[in-house]
Amino acid sequence: MPKYLRSSLRSLLLLSSLAFQPARAGDGSPSSLVAVAPAATTTQESFDTGSKPNYPAGTVALGTGSWTFTDAVLGSSPADRKNGAQSARLQQNGKLTMEFFLPNGASTVTVQHAIFGTDASSSWELWAQAASCNCDKWTKVGNTVLTTTNVLQATSFTVNISGNVKFEIRKTSGGAARLNIDDFSVVDFGVAQPSVDNDNMALGNPSGAITDISYPTNYLLVKPQYVMSYHRDRGIPNWVSWHLDIGDRNGIDRQDDFRPDPQLPAGWYQVTQTSYSGSGFDRGHLCPSADRTSSLENNSATFYMTNMMPQAPQNNQVTWGNLENYTRTFLPNNEVYIIAGSYGVGGTGSNGGVTNTLDQGRVTVPNRTWKVIVILPVGDNDVARVTSNTRVIAVDMPNINTLNTNWGVYRTSVDAIEASTGYDLLSNLPLEVQAAIEARTDTGPTN
Repeated sequence: MPKYLRSSLRSLLLLSSLAFQPARAGDGSPSSLVAVAPAATTTQESFDTGSKPNYPAGTVALGTGSWTFTDAVLGSSPADRKNGAQSARLQQNGKLTMEFFLPNGASTVTVQHAIFGTDASSSWELWAQAASCNCDKWTKVGNTVLTTTNVLQATSFTVNISGNVKFEIRKTSGGAARLNIDDFSVVDFGVAQPSVDNDNMALGNPSGAITDISYPTNYLLVKPQYVMSYHRDRGIPNWVSWHLDIGDRNGIDRQDDFRPDPQLPAGWYQVTQTSYSGSGFDRGHLCPSADRTSSLENNSATFYMTNMMPQAPQNNQVTWGNLENYTRTFLPNNEVYIIAGSYGVGGTGSNGGVTNTLDQGRVTVPNRTWKVIVILPVGDNDVARVTSNTRVIAVDMPNINTLNTNWGVYRTSVDAIEASTGYDLLSNLPLEVQAAIEARTDTGPTN
């Protein structure tokens, strides 16, 4: 089966990171139904076929069908970021528009994206048109995405449209900066499975990570103790997600067995227990050791180096640690969902100055560390029990050694963290709930 139209087991691993949103005013230009694509579990457009060397609008015959490129070309230069022979390149307010409908609807859409060459960052959006409306109405899907790196990244959107549907990618930042788009994948409606209760990623997959070595900067690692998106080239997680209740704690001693993670693909660099030595930075847990004391195995799993990031000692041991301790005070009457990560480059540890990388450039020192905590009374069907009144704590801290000891000083909104990271957090929650809890900055007690 061709690359651009295939069914594979990895499609079942796609978990969504963004949510379907209602249409907004002035939403797009008309487009007519041209063709209906054949059925498949996953439809993937690789952009490796066809030719479009010039930017003026024109229709291109690609592997999946006809697409209209507006202010866009098919690029194969060394500066074009691509997984195959070529990728789409958009400038100004360029668009890529499907001129055919997919007959099996869409559960999720995943898009690879990167900045072109050394251009500046670009923002873009995914829009959908359902044939059932018998109109030319386009509806925005999920949040606007900010592309900041020239390494291809995967962003996944939850669509959940059951009937014929087509899509359009819109570059929204304008300007001279160019944007590469590659490997546009659509999973049929009904294929992606919902998370189970108490699942470590029940509230969503913030970056659309998948377990596929083709995506080394957004690689999904699933363990019984936590789930993460790992960034091979930074040597640290993008984010780690886990569930915490009283059953996760039972007095097991801290194992302190820092070590490489054998679950990483063969050939990838393994960060070791000595990679941070002498750097002035702690091996800072994302999922804490104290959140997994129910068994030796569970506690030991928190010491894989894939679960670490370089943290300034004051950040890790004091301010971050105080928040970890406070989170556990919600037990046993509550259960908690936690997502934590980092972004940026350059922190200040106990040695002073700004350090960008450790281990001969193999481990990135993040500039900021963030965490989102959702607190629920103990119960079942957790996703459905999150409401606009649910307490959500979000923090964003500088990775420096002079932090305020009070973590409450660093509270922010989920929306603000999303804007800084490009992730879509809590995406499995209903839209109206997301809108309420993600815009709010917590003002509750801190001890």
